[in-house]
Order: sequence, then structure tokens, then C-alpha cells
Amino acid sequence: MRNRIIGSKEALENFQFVTINGRVLFNEKERVVRIARAYSQVVKSAIRPLFDGKSVDELTKEFYNILPNYIYLETALKQAKTITDGLLDREDEKGEIIHARIRRFWFGSRGNKSDKGNRNIKFHVLEDHVEIKVKDPWGKWVHGKAYFGKEYLPLLSELEELSRRKEEGYGAVVSFKHYPMIHLQVPLWLYLKHFSSPKPVGYGLIAGFDLNSDRLNVVVVNEEGKVVTKKTWRYSDVTRPGFPKGKAMALRLYALSQALNFLSWIGVDYVVFEDLFLVKRRKFTRSKSGNRKVSRFAKRQMLIHGVIKALRLGFNVILVNPKGTTNSEGHERVMREKGFDRHIASAYLIVLKCLGMLNDIK
Repeated sequence: MRNRIIGSKEALENFQFVTINGRVLFNEKERVVRIARAYSQVVKSAIRPLFDGKSVDELTKEFYNILPNYIYLETALKQAKTITDGLLDREDEKGEIIHARIRRFWFGSRGNKSDKGNRNIKFHVLEDHVEIKVKDPWGKWVHGKAYFGKEYLPLLSELEELSRRKEEGYGAVVSFKHYPMIHLQVPLWLYLKHFSSPKPVGYGLIAGFDLNSDRLNVVVVNEEGKVVTKKTWRYSDVTRPGFPKGKAMALRLYALSQALNFLSWIGVDYVVFEDLFLVKRRKFTRSKSGNRKVSRFAKRQMLIHGVIKALRLGFNVILVNPKGTTNSEGHERVMREKGFDRHIASAYLIVLKCLGMLNDIK
């Protein structure tokens, strides 16, 4: 793979897999629903004990009677631990912990190449659909048919073969929001092998992104740090009260795709984002409207989409520590000296941090 991603250990752990989704029809849906009910009960019931200091190992024995399958149970408890850690990191402006509301109805099984991909959820690719087998902790396998886009079938065929040879694993989640869906975690390298497009020859340019709830800002510099161009994509309507959350995210992701296509056209080789996986908590203010924007803006989701899209287009992606890119002396100085607004100044500082990293690598 010619292009690569450079970032913190925390960030790289989040870019090992890409999730692809398919609708699934089970022969015995009620048995699969039973697994989901038990799994969800474990996640909900484990949050309080985890807050109180109990370990995942301790809770595995305690909840085995509810969900008698070690892999399902371990996956559920790790999900609960992730939720708990997130609650501890997210404090509101009064310093109070924000409580969890578990509304989803789902179950998951972690992947393992030693288990030929996944111990509990197996798949086999056919001409126009994918056969699914789900392990019932109280009985035999439950069978179903999953329908992904046809463009995914060659990728899944290769993953099936790699899993059979114990060379790759894949995580799997089954959800029930409107109808049963299966979500397979495909290794990133394999996804890029099948879906990357050839990148035009670049000119060594570097683009820094500043992601916001109502706009996307980009600053492009050359290898000497001189600004080549700067550009802003606005979607301010998405922050209005009552604006549909799904539509808001779609508009943001569309703007991000447009920006990356533009950068490919002008010859950029590196794109730079803030490493949000180093940020442990959201910052709230005294402004109610500002806090609403912060709480409703899935910035990390937008970052993940941007990184995957950039890799597909052939860019090298660099994630930099966001410390000092906003509300700092350097940020104020750049605004004064360059005449940039605060968002463009942030994008400029982000790209300058990348220049420092590239010089260290060279």
C-alpha cells in the first residue's frame, strides 16, 4: 500500500478496520433476538459495577448465567467498559458526570484469526448474497442471508479465504434498529486494496483541516510552509435547533468529500487532521447554543470518514496533536500577522505541525 497513516498509538488502533453493512434475513429471528436481549442486558447491568471499580474479569463470571458464551460476554463487557470510560471523560460545564442512555438493541462478537475469523458469526459468499451463521448460546447455529452491495462481494470472498487460512480475523455486530443488519469489520488494508482509486501525481503540497460543527476549513502549504491556497466549506444550517441529525452528518461528510476531491485535483500529497483520539473530554462553555453544537457534533465520526476517504484517494494522512491549535498565543499571533479568522488560523497551525513531523521523519 503506497499511502499510509501516521498518528498516535490511540489513533492507529481506531484505523485497523472498516465497517461494511448489510441487511440480513434470519430463518429464526426470535432466537437471534434472544441473544441481543441478553447482550444488551449485560451491557446495561455492567455499567454501574464498572463505575464502582469491578474488573471485566470479575464481571465475566457474574454475568455468565445471563449470556453463556465467553466471546459474546467478553465483547459485551468491553463495550460497557468503553461506555463507562466515555462517561468518566465527559463532564458537563457544572463538573457533573453525564449519564448513559443505552437505547440500542444489538450484539457483537470480536474477531480472532485463530477462530477462522470469528468464533460466533461466520459467513460464506455466494453469487448474489452472503450466507450468515450465528452461534446460539442455548442451541445450534442460526442461519440467515445477508445482502451487501455487489461491489463488496469480491472483498468478502477474499476475507473469507484469509479467515479460513487463519490469516485474518473480523469483528461482527448484529443490530435491530429498523430491521436486522449485520456489520462486518474488514481489515483496512484489504478494504483499500479493493476500493482505492489511483491518485494523480502531486507536487509535495500539504493540506491542514480544521473540522467544525458549521464549517470545514482547509489551508494548503508547500514544503517551505508558504500558503498556496485556503478554502472554507460552510453548512451552517445544520446547527439550527431541530435540524435532522442524520441529514446534518450527511451534509458534513459531503463537504469533506468535496474538499478531498479538490485537494486531489490541485496536487496535494499529504492531508493533516487533528488527532482527536488524544482529546479525552469535550470542552463546554457558558453558551447554551455553543454547548448544543458541541454535544450534537460527531467530530470523531467525521474524522474517521475523512481519514478513510483520504486513504482511498491515495493521500498520505498525518494526525497531529491538537494542543495549541486554538486558544493559544500562537493562534492569536497567526490571526494578527496573517489576517486569518480563527478557523483558518487553526487549519494553518495544524498544517505547520505536520511540517515539523515530516522534517523529523526525513
